[in-house]
Amino acid sequence: QVQLVESGGGLVQAGGSLRLSCAASGRTLRGHSIGWFRQAPEKGREFVAGMSWTGTSTDYIDSVRGRFTISSDSAKNTVYLQMNSLKPEDTAVYYCAAKAWGVTNIREGSAYSYWGQGTQVTVSS
Repeated sequence: QVQLVESGGGLVQAGGSLRLSCAASGRTLRGHSIGWFRQAPEKGREFVAGMSWTGTSTDYIDSVRGRFTISSDSAKNTVYLQMNSLKPEDTAVYYCAAKAWGVTNIREGSAYSYWGQGTQVTVSS
């Protein structure tokens, strides 16, 4: 079992930055596929960024590519989502998710076994 806890959300003005953290306990995140998802009010869950279980490849949705960066620190057993140039449309609850080894589709939420409780990100205009 892996327990995930997100932190780092908050209120920021448009153009600002936040770094979300996803701290894992129970097992190492090494060898896990990682995904960051978000859900805005009255909208469905949306894939934002992902990292393969090898840590060698990443994926981003077009709307955040070049602004968001997913990374990991194995020593801290933590995954990060650095978010720059934030826009009001980035406002959502952000969740991290993990699954041991590979996933068929890193963008598919149902592929993940473990989820955090989420952290709110609000971007004001």
